[in-house]
Amino acid sequence: MSRAPAGRVSRPAAAPSELGAIVFTDIAGFTEFTAARGDAEALALLDLQEEVVRSALPPEGRVVKELGDGLLLWLPDAPRAVSTCLDLLDRFADVSRDESPLWVRMGMHWGTPTRRGDDLVGHAVNLAARIVELAAPGELLVSTDVRAAVGGALAGLRLEELGPVVMRGIPDPIGLYRVQRIENPTSPVGSSSSVST
Repeated sequence: MSRAPAGRVSRPAAAPSELGAIVFTDIAGFTEFTAARGDAEALALLDLQEEVVRSALPPEGRVVKELGDGLLLWLPDAPRAVSTCLDLLDRFADVSRDESPLWVRMGMHWGTPTRRGDDLVGHAVNLAARIVELAAPGELLVSTDVRAAVGGALAGLRLEELGPVVMRGIPDPIGLYRVQRIENPTSPVGSSSSVST
């Protein structure tokens, strides 16, 4: 009996998205944590990361998707994106002290990704993914494009220039900055942000 030819799989159309901040989170040491503590605790850690992120995202931001032990986030406003990421790092640090070792690093790029259904893809997304790979636990690294998009709304922050960095799969070096608050880093979550929005 002959088999009918398989039809083409319908794929969502790709279209340019709007300009925004593309952010990746990544749990440092997740593989080791899973090996030492088991799958159940590892899954609980992933759930905790998502819970912290969703509770802190502004209404206009969104979790685009889960990626293993990380998340892809999108926010339309550059200063608000930087402020949100720093607040998230504070919350992750608090959770790590009180509950579980949630050591998260973050990388951000400002650009226009391509929308594919509910997903975001393209060069801007690839850049953000490479940036997070260079961040240390508890650290936010941003591209020069983020720095430019934030403009003068950077009061209360220190941006340490790391210089043009060569990243895997990216043809040209990318200027990177490490973002830190100038104020006391142990200030409690919920204090006023030092980033103007």
